[in-house]
Formats: sequence, structure tokens, C-alpha cells
Amino acid sequence: MIRLLKKMRNGHPIQVGHKESHCGSLSLGLLAPIICLISGFLTLNAASRERTPQPNVILIVVDDLGIGDLGCYGQRHFQTPRLDQMAQEGVRFTHYYSGSPVGAASRAVLMTGRHSGHATIRGNQKVPLEYGDYTLAEGLKQLSYASCAIGLWSMGQPGSTGLPNLQGFDEWFGFLDQEAARNHYPEFLWRNQQVIRFEANGNNRRGLYIPYKFTDAAMNFIQSTGSSPFFLYLSYTLPAGDLMVPTTKPYSDMDWPEEQKMKAAMIYRLDRDVGKILDLLDEKDLSSSTLVLFCSDNGPPREGVVDPDFFKSSGELRGGSEELYEGGIRSPMIMRWKGQLTSGKVSDQVFAAWDLMPTILELCGENLPGGLDGVSLKQTLLKGDLVKHPPMYWETHEEGFRQAIRFERWKAIRFGMGEGVELYDLEKDPSEQTDLSVSHPDIVAELTQLMDASHTSSSAWPVSP
Repeated sequence: MIRLLKKMRNGHPIQVGHKESHCGSLSLGLLAPIICLISGFLTLNAASRERTPQPNVILIVVDDLGIGDLGCYGQRHFQTPRLDQMAQEGVRFTHYYSGSPVGAASRAVLMTGRHSGHATIRGNQKVPLEYGDYTLAEGLKQLSYASCAIGLWSMGQPGSTGLPNLQGFDEWFGFLDQEAARNHYPEFLWRNQQVIRFEANGNNRRGLYIPYKFTDAAMNFIQSTGSSPFFLYLSYTLPAGDLMVPTTKPYSDMDWPEEQKMKAAMIYRLDRDVGKILDLLDEKDLSSSTLVLFCSDNGPPREGVVDPDFFKSSGELRGGSEELYEGGIRSPMIMRWKGQLTSGKVSDQVFAAWDLMPTILELCGENLPGGLDGVSLKQTLLKGDLVKHPPMYWETHEEGFRQAIRFERWKAIRFGMGEGVELYDLEKDPSEQTDLSVSHPDIVAELTQLMDASHTSSSAWPVSP
């Protein structure tokens, strides 16, 4: 009803979700009963929202942080006190999965609520979101949320349909390209459609350290929102990219390789800055009205100068980024909403990034659009009940086509269409060490059928037989 009223306003075409509607030929006599009906609906809907708190939403997504890189998930070499505190003040999830083992696809899945078998973006190639993609930001805009995206976008290049301002965000500041985001001392960033240039600093550790600026921008946005509900998508580039940090403190004196000191120092600064945002919410008395979510886009890289096994960044899990083993797609997930979520709770609820959009929209009071792969976990969050999740599907196109599916305790991975399948029992073997495909052909056949049904063809992501 609300969308219908917006479309009919002034008899002009009104853009809602990238579609147009015309009704200039409707007479006032025909509109009168409709307006009365809508007026009553709005009155009832307003009363309903007064009874159900409508939260601000801050979604923090970091780059290449492994599930073992936080103290509350078992990290013992370095400290993450603010994120550990966030877990104590909220809920820490043990079985949350990113949308993809690579960053661009992972973010697209999260933003659209569609898994990588259906999403427009399924890998790290420069394919943008399309006008027809309905995003989380667009859904919250229907509820008059002010919205801002900060940090790494990677879902649309300059001039494309995937730009943040074309996908529901009022404000945008950061990197459009994930390759450019490797440099934490960049020469320029984007603010909306304008290029903001900085003095070239290179790798000399002086001057502008861009993750700090992302935090400053996030805090400025929170302080500027006034009484309007807001949605902040804060996509930090840490701890990924080139090893750049102003100083390796507080780990300068540790007996570690230099690259490990730098990685730990990057995570230290990430942890500290998330703490600044949480402190600001407390100071402004917004913590009871703000849902904060923290997760990673995928697991830690297995290649490069930083050895992920040195700090056990994947914990006890196998693999890392670009891989469909648990270490590549299992991510930390912490949620804090004081007074609404149980403090200090550890949840074993199994869910994935494509569930975040329907969950957040339902928590905020918006009707769910059709075509989503995700399911809402509103009742799980507010009441704590575990629910049986539908089968979860991933595909990736980096270095060949690969698929994976999890249903209940079973996880299957296939390395190419028509190829053989590996099968793991995640309850008994979370590290995926024992392939059970030979001893359970019936389960392999069932999961293979589910993988085939979950994949839709895409001209941008061709699959060779």
C-alpha cells in the first residue's frame, strides 16, 4: 500500500526499486476510497511500529579475517579486546557462513539476499550489480532509513549500474575497486560520484592511513543522522591488502616474523576502531536502538607473504579464501543490540550471508521481496530458538568452476560440473579430513541433485561442461 501511494503521487512516474508506474488517468473519485483505505492502514501500521522497536543497523564487514583471528573464537597470540567485549554484550555465532570464498561475490550475496548460484556477481571479475538487483539498502529506504556505505564496495566500477548511489545508498565514500583497495595509503577515493584525491604517500608509513578515515566517516555519519533511523554499511579493507600499517605496535617487540607483526597490528587497529564506534553508540544512548553486526567476507588468504597457519587464522578448519572448505567460507559473526539480544550468548545456529537481508528487513518492519534465497532469522535472534536451515549453496568461478552445498550435518564439494564429489560429516569432522563419498553414495546423489538445482546459468559466468 505504501509503495502504491508513492507511485501514484502527483500522477507522475515514481521510481521505486528501479521500476516505473504511471496512473495519471485515475480520477479523484476513484482515488478517494483508496486514500481512505491507505490512511487507515498507515494509522494501524504506525501503532504497530510503536510496539516493535525499529533499530538502526550497522553492518560491519571486514576483508579476509579468519574465524580464528579473534580472541573470542580462540586466538591466543594477539588480542582483540573490543570485539571480545562486543561478543560479551551480544551474541557470538559459531556456524555463520559468508556468501562466497571471494570478496566481490560475498558482498553481492550479502547485499541482495541471493546465493552465488543466482546472484549477478559470482566471482571477482568486474561484473556490476544491475538495476534490477534489489538491495538491502533499497529495502530499508522504503522505511525512510538514511543510508551510507563506507569502505570497500567492489560491486560496480565507475559509470556502471552497480554504483552504491544507484543501489539504494544516500551517501558513499571509499574504494570501488578491490585491487585499488589493497593500498592503505591511496592517492584517491570516491565520495558519491566525485574523486577525492590525497597526497601520494606510497608505502612510507606517513600521512593518510585510510582505515582511520573510514572510521572517522562512519562516526560522522552516526552523529549526523538526528532522529531518523539509519543504515550504515561499513566495509573495512583491513586486514587484507598490502602489509601497510603506521607502526607494528603493540607487537613490535614480539619474536615473530615482521609480516606477522604487521598483520597482528592491522587487526589491532581494526579492533580498536570498531570499539570507537561502539563507544559512540553508548555515548549517544543509541546502543539499545542499534543492531550492530560484525563479520568477514571470507576466510584468510592461503597464498602470499603472511602464513595463515602461524596464528591459526582458520582455527581448526581446513582451507582459506578462494576455497570452498570451511576455512574459506566459515566466518566470525557477532551481533549486538542491547536490551534485545541476550548478552554473552553463544549460538550454534547455522545460517549464511544471504539470510542477513531478509532478517534485517523483517526486524526493521519491511515486507520481504520475492526472489530471495535467504530466510529471516528474526525469531531466532529475539527468542533464541534454533531453526533447521534449508540447504545452503555456494559456487565460485576462480581458477575453474566449483560448487559446495551444506544440508544439516553433511557438506559436499564438487570441483567442476560432472566431476566427482567429496563428502564430509561436519558434526564428526568439522576440519573436513575424511572424505565419505564412497561409503555414502545415496547422500552424494541427493546433494549432487541439490547442487544442480541451485545453479542457474549466467552469460557473465559461463560454465564449461
